[in-house]
Amino acid sequence: MNRKSCLVLVLTTAVAGLGGWVLGQSTDKSTNWVSPSGTRLRMLVDKGILGGAEAEVGEITFAANADSGEHAHSSTEIFYVLEGELGHIVNGKSQLLKPGMVGYVRPPDRVRHKVGPGGARALVIWVPGGESDRITSGGWKRQP
Repeated sequence: MNRKSCLVLVLTTAVAGLGGWVLGQSTDKSTNWVSPSGTRLRMLVDKGILGGAEAEVGEITFAANADSGEHAHSSTEIFYVLEGELGHIVNGKSQLLKPGMVGYVRPPDRVRHKVGPGGARALVIWVPGGESDRITSGGWKRQP
């Protein structure tokens, strides 16, 4: 079994173990956010849907030429790239993630996300949850 298949199996098992499946997007429109630079975050599974903070899943669309700057998370962060190319720099080591590729970072690692003029879209998973609240508290605006 390859690394990608292992990740899908682990995520499927983890979500199933949380007590059920959620199909489609949240019906709570307050779970859509946009950053000052234009990056968008649409929460698919959060504490409101899950009923707890064990995990969060979102779809993040990085604006063209976005650069997150170096930062750290208090949760493990996993990206699965859907479109575009995502520069994923962890502790100074750079990787270019393309569609179908997975990147991750664990506390206390330092990470930086950079994209080119085409932007990028990815599935983002945080375990445990709570990262979306921390991230969006930095000037992000709720969107309908």
